[in-house]
Amino acid sequence: MTDEQMPVKIRVKTDVAHEGESETFELSLFGQLFKKDGSTFLKYDEVQDEGIVHTIVKLANENALILRSGALKMRMIFEEGQQLNGSYESQYGTLLVTTDTQAFTHKSDDAGTGQAELVYNLLMQGDAVGTYTMNIHYELEENL
Repeated sequence: MTDEQMPVKIRVKTDVAHEGESETFELSLFGQLFKKDGSTFLKYDEVQDEGIVHTIVKLANENALILRSGALKMRMIFEEGQQLNGSYESQYGTLLVTTDTQAFTHKSDDAGTGQAELVYNLLMQGDAVGTYTMNIHYELEENL
Protein backbone atom coordinates (compact mmCIF):
# COMPACT_ATOMS: atom_id res chain seq x y z
CA MET A 1 0.00 0.00 0.00
CA THR A 2 1.37 3.41 -0.91
CA ASP A 3 0.70 6.76 0.66
CA GLU A 4 -2.19 7.31 -1.74
CA GLN A 5 -5.41 8.09 0.07
CA MET A 6 -8.19 5.53 -0.06
CA PRO A 7 -11.82 6.06 0.97
CA VAL A 8 -12.58 4.28 4.20
CA LYS A 9 -15.49 3.83 6.58
CA ILE A 10 -14.54 4.60 10.17
CA ARG A 11 -16.36 3.74 13.38
CA VAL A 12 -15.17 5.31 16.61
CA LYS A 13 -16.68 4.21 19.90
CA THR A 14 -15.52 5.91 23.08
CA ASP A 15 -16.53 4.88 26.58
CA VAL A 16 -15.79 7.40 29.32
CA ALA A 17 -15.85 6.45 33.00
CA HIS A 18 -15.55 9.09 35.70
CA GLU A 19 -16.47 8.92 39.38
CA GLY A 20 -18.83 5.98 38.95
CA GLU A 21 -20.60 7.45 35.92
CA SER A 22 -20.11 6.26 32.38
CA GLU A 23 -20.98 7.61 28.95
CA THR A 24 -20.59 6.21 25.46
CA PHE A 25 -20.05 8.21 22.28
CA GLU A 26 -20.28 6.59 18.87
CA LEU A 27 -19.31 8.04 15.55
CA SER A 28 -19.70 6.42 12.15
CA LEU A 29 -18.34 8.30 9.17
CA PHE A 30 -16.38 8.19 5.96
CA GLY A 31 -12.83 9.40 5.68
CA GLN A 32 -9.48 8.65 4.08
CA LEU A 33 -6.80 6.11 4.90
CA PHE A 34 -3.16 6.26 3.90
CA LYS A 35 0.03 4.58 5.06
CA LYS A 36 3.36 6.28 5.46
CA ASP A 37 6.63 5.15 7.04
CA GLY A 38 4.99 2.04 8.51
CA SER A 39 2.16 3.98 10.18
CA THR A 40 -1.52 4.03 9.30
CA PHE A 41 -3.23 7.41 9.06
CA LEU A 42 -6.98 8.02 9.20
CA LYS A 43 -8.36 11.42 8.21
CA TYR A 44 -11.95 12.48 8.76
CA ASP A 45 -14.11 15.50 9.54
CA GLU A 46 -16.57 15.71 12.41
CA VAL A 47 -19.41 18.19 12.51
CA GLN A 48 -19.76 19.53 16.05
CA ASP A 49 -21.72 22.37 17.63
CA GLU A 50 -18.65 24.61 17.38
CA GLY A 51 -18.17 23.85 13.69
CA ILE A 52 -16.21 21.35 11.61
CA VAL A 53 -13.32 19.54 13.26
CA HIS A 54 -10.66 17.97 11.03
CA THR A 55 -9.16 14.89 12.66
CA ILE A 56 -6.06 12.88 11.84
CA VAL A 57 -5.35 9.66 13.72
CA LYS A 58 -1.87 8.19 13.38
CA LEU A 59 -1.51 4.54 14.37
CA ALA A 60 2.09 3.36 14.64
CA ASN A 61 3.49 0.17 16.16
CA GLU A 62 4.21 1.55 19.62
CA ASN A 63 2.08 4.66 19.83
CA ALA A 64 -0.82 6.66 18.52
CA LEU A 65 -1.42 10.33 17.90
CA ILE A 66 -4.69 12.22 17.50
CA LEU A 67 -4.55 15.68 15.92
CA ARG A 68 -7.61 17.85 15.58
CA SER A 69 -7.90 21.22 13.90
CA GLY A 70 -10.65 23.56 12.81
CA ALA A 71 -13.36 24.49 15.32
CA LEU A 72 -11.15 23.07 18.08
CA LYS A 73 -7.49 22.20 18.18
CA MET A 74 -6.14 19.25 20.07
CA ARG A 75 -3.02 17.13 20.13
CA MET A 76 -2.90 13.92 22.16
CA ILE A 77 -0.14 11.31 22.14
CA PHE A 78 -0.56 7.76 23.41
CA GLU A 79 2.12 5.26 24.34
CA GLU A 80 1.41 2.31 26.59
CA GLY A 81 2.76 2.80 30.11
CA GLN A 82 3.62 6.47 29.47
CA GLN A 83 2.19 9.78 30.65
CA LEU A 84 2.52 12.17 27.73
CA ASN A 85 1.54 15.81 27.46
CA GLY A 86 -0.57 17.30 24.72
CA SER A 87 -2.77 20.34 24.29
CA TYR A 88 -6.39 21.29 23.86
CA GLU A 89 -7.15 24.69 22.39
CA SER A 90 -10.62 26.19 22.42
CA GLN A 91 -12.10 29.66 22.39
CA TYR A 92 -11.31 29.78 26.13
CA GLY A 93 -7.57 29.30 25.63
CA THR A 94 -5.08 26.43 25.60
CA LEU A 95 -5.18 23.71 28.24
CA LEU A 96 -2.56 21.11 29.07
CA VAL A 97 -3.86 17.58 28.55
CA THR A 98 -2.00 14.50 29.74
CA THR A 99 -2.71 10.98 28.52
CA ASP A 100 -1.78 8.13 30.84
CA THR A 101 -2.08 5.20 28.44
CA GLN A 102 -2.96 1.85 29.99
CA ALA A 103 -3.21 -0.13 26.75
CA PHE A 104 -2.79 0.37 23.02
CA THR A 105 -3.31 -2.21 20.29
CA HIS A 106 -3.59 -1.87 16.54
CA LYS A 107 -4.20 -4.69 14.10
CA SER A 108 -4.75 -4.40 10.37
CA ASP A 109 -4.79 -6.68 7.37
CA ASP A 110 -3.70 -6.30 3.77
CA ALA A 111 -7.28 -5.63 2.70
CA GLY A 112 -7.24 -2.26 4.49
CA THR A 113 -9.38 -3.32 7.44
CA GLY A 114 -8.13 -2.57 10.90
CA GLN A 115 -8.96 -2.10 14.53
CA ALA A 116 -7.27 -0.04 17.23
CA GLU A 117 -8.01 0.17 20.92
CA LEU A 118 -6.76 2.82 23.32
CA VAL A 119 -7.37 2.74 27.05
CA TYR A 120 -6.17 5.86 28.83
CA ASN A 121 -6.71 8.14 31.78
CA LEU A 122 -7.12 11.74 30.70
CA LEU A 123 -5.93 14.63 32.83
CA MET A 124 -6.68 18.24 32.05
CA GLN A 125 -4.42 20.79 33.73
CA GLY A 126 -3.40 17.91 36.04
CA ASP A 127 -6.97 16.99 37.09
CA ALA A 128 -8.37 13.56 36.18
CA VAL A 129 -11.35 13.88 33.85
CA GLY A 130 -11.96 10.20 33.25
CA THR A 131 -10.83 6.86 31.94
CA TYR A 132 -11.38 6.54 28.22
CA THR A 133 -11.68 3.37 26.17
CA MET A 134 -11.57 4.22 22.49
CA ASN A 135 -12.20 1.63 19.78
CA ILE A 136 -11.50 2.60 16.19
CA HIS A 137 -12.55 0.26 13.40
CA TYR A 138 -11.93 1.01 9.76
CA GLU A 139 -12.42 -0.71 6.44
CA LEU A 140 -11.97 0.32 2.84
CA GLU A 141 -15.21 1.36 1.18
CA GLU A 142 -14.59 -1.08 -1.68
CA ASN A 143 -14.79 -3.95 0.86
CA LEU A 144 -18.23 -2.93 2.13
